[in-house]
Amino acid sequence: QQMIADVPVGAFLSGGIDSSLIVAIMQQQSHRPVKTFTIGFSEEAYNEAQYAKRIAKHLGTDHVELYITSQEAMDVIPDLSQIYDEPFSDSSQIPTYLVSKLSRSKVAVSLSGDGGDELFGGYNRYLYGQQIWNYLKHIPSSMQKTLHNTVTSISPRAWDTLEKWLAPILPHKTKQSNLGNKLHKLAEVLNSANTEDLYLNFISTWKASQNIVKNSKQTRSFILDSRIWPEIEDFTLRMMFLDTMTYLPDDILVKIDRASMAVSLETRTPFLNHKIIEFAWKLPLQMKVRNGQGKWLLRQVLDKYVPLNFIERPKMGFGVPIDFWLRGPLKDWAENLLSESRLASDGLFNPAPIREKWREHLSGRKNWHHQIWTILMFQAWFEAQRKN
Repeated sequence: QQMIADVPVGAFLSGGIDSSLIVAIMQQQSHRPVKTFTIGFSEEAYNEAQYAKRIAKHLGTDHVELYITSQEAMDVIPDLSQIYDEPFSDSSQIPTYLVSKLSRSKVAVSLSGDGGDELFGGYNRYLYGQQIWNYLKHIPSSMQKTLHNTVTSISPRAWDTLEKWLAPILPHKTKQSNLGNKLHKLAEVLNSANTEDLYLNFISTWKASQNIVKNSKQTRSFILDSRIWPEIEDFTLRMMFLDTMTYLPDDILVKIDRASMAVSLETRTPFLNHKIIEFAWKLPLQMKVRNGQGKWLLRQVLDKYVPLNFIERPKMGFGVPIDFWLRGPLKDWAENLLSESRLASDGLFNPAPIREKWREHLSGRKNWHHQIWTILMFQAWFEAQRKN
């Protein structure tokens, strides 16, 4: 149904399960090679193009890939406040815009795999959230603090180096891309008092945002008001529901919609057809998360079209090396927006905690790029509003 159009139609292809499945079924329905598009980066930890190319070749699509330099990706940053028209701070907005621009050079409509993670159990928190809580509830708070300090005392870069050194002897399922960042993020959730706290720690960038924004208090939004949630006893299903109601429409779909509209590309999301959503929510959790893997059912369907060893790899996300750029070519731009005098004169943020994280990030001891990026995107948007 979503391939029906009176203009050329293609698809984004990352080489992951969701986009590969969409493209595989598209190709089965098509009498000619489907046009597929991927953006590549020279930084290995962020480059999905090699996986997408392998899938495209196997399926026989008309594949277009474009390797982007760091400078070309960073050149997009000044336009982000105009593209999104609000302080939107998911840094994967950059490759999303670039792959949309690439696609528009060949087609007018592009299908994406968005929604597969939320509906079929793709995020790491669905795999490990319940396990983490089963351990946490038995660990005294003093020991939680010790574990936090131990993990964060080693920089993310050092953890990544250790993982590469041990990689030849580690089981395949235990291998992780960006291990250091993930371990530091795990450490940040160790002080959760209950499953609600644990979920909020999983999804929160600034853990105490009221200390960052002056004279602020937390409002009772949907995500914070459990009184209006349906009764979902299973913690994993509850996280999937909350992500479907908040993260999916307010981040994922905003990101792709505005990035694509900026280049006059229409995007469609087959997973979010209402029949697919209704079907997915009728499935037992065991059909989604099984044996330490997410999206079990989608894997079984994809296996009909693509050998599963083509897509068996750690989940990467769709990102750019913002952490490295902030210590290098973006440093002066960021310093200007984060200067203590500027933050103080604007009167919106408390400079001290922001400056502390900025110094720690620059030193390489810790990776605070997610936190810093939220402030930078607000500051860049705010500056654009003043100019207008």
